[in-house]
Amino acid sequence: MVIFGIDAHKRSHTVVVIDEHGRQLAQRTTNHTATTDHIELLRWAERFDADRLWAVEDCRHLSRRLEADLITAGERIVRVPPKLMAHARDGARTYGKSDPIDALAIARAALREPELPAAHLDEDARQVRLLVDHREDLLAERTRHTNRVRWHLHEIDPHWDPKPRALGTLRHLDVAADRLAGDDTLVAAVARDLIARIRSLTIDIRELEKQIAQRVEHLGALLSIPGVGALLAGKILGEVAGVGRFRSRHAFARHNGTAPLPAWSGNRVRHRLSRTGNRQLNAALYRIAITQARVHPDAITYLERRRAGGNTSAEALRALKRRLSDVIYRALLVDTGPAHRLA
Repeated sequence: MVIFGIDAHKRSHTVVVIDEHGRQLAQRTTNHTATTDHIELLRWAERFDADRLWAVEDCRHLSRRLEADLITAGERIVRVPPKLMAHARDGARTYGKSDPIDALAIARAALREPELPAAHLDEDARQVRLLVDHREDLLAERTRHTNRVRWHLHEIDPHWDPKPRALGTLRHLDVAADRLAGDDTLVAAVARDLIARIRSLTIDIRELEKQIAQRVEHLGALLSIPGVGALLAGKILGEVAGVGRFRSRHAFARHNGTAPLPAWSGNRVRHRLSRTGNRQLNAALYRIAITQARVHPDAITYLERRRAGGNTSAEALRALKRRLSDVIYRALLVDTGPAHRLA
């Protein structure tokens, strides 16, 4: 068996090949501009007459075209989390950082962790993720404009202080625009321009939310979980990128960072917060847990039982997130169907 570690960049990919003992066999840098470059890379890989496994750092915006071409050619690919690659690089005897060093670390991380999630093409999940990411970008831009316009409004009238998030609604934007209509100062003109931009962004954000809701309406099992709305369902679907690539619910928990990390020595067994895994997915699980902790009777009872058993509030919430990870894993398996599961 040989493993091809790939350090992906915009214009080039660096590939390092290792054997089953982690020894480096070869190295190559290829362009990343056309499918023909990937075909040439495959021809080069065929010189290694062994079972091939490709390991790619999990940065799909850079490696998607390469992954698509390799999967189409029938190759096996796993995605290596960046933190796992960094730990493998820090533990090596080579010093510094370069594309070949990173590619070698990726390959050795894949050798050391045999149950990494496999990559496969899931166009529906990718489209949902594009919409969700675009909405989040527009939200961040709207927040920047809103913060600036609030300072301008304060300069115009120190007593004018709209409620938090009020300027995210069209009605309050209309009120602010009407109050500024008769002011011919420059600061008022800038504030009116910002309000117009906020209005346009708000309309675009709402349209994106409708599109996301339409694309996730078939996720009946996922949407039936208390605390999961259309936007969170879209976030989960896009970040998971195909639940069938995970071997088990435990592998899924490792991926989303809810698997407990042992942190004990001696007689007292305890676990601590895990900061590994997909942090976007982990944040989505946290939002669901917070919501259920307020309104869902089963979650409230579970948290009370954990605290009565000696857990702190933070530890009880982490335990709830771990349970939610299993619930979401099963719901995604139901919604996506057995055809999406890997053999």
